[in-house]
Amino acid sequence: MEQNMGKTDRIIRAVIGVTILLAGIMIPSWWGAIGLVPLLTSLAGFCPLYTLLKVSTCEKCERQEKPGKSRSVKS
Repeated sequence: MEQNMGKTDRIIRAVIGVTILLAGIMIPSWWGAIGLVPLLTSLAGFCPLYTLLKVSTCEKCERQEKPGKSRSVKS
């Protein structure tokens, strides 16, 4: 799995995931388990939905060169 989530995206997902989990604990409900989805995708740095939509918020990942391609340096 190649990362497709940037730092800001991961932080927002982690906060949302923890908030939903805490809400599920404070108001005893299994709905709090839904908070695991954004939390786990945040920790992994990979979102399957982004892959289907061909979206990436990872700036570092977009800058990586493709294998076999070389960048010419002007001197």
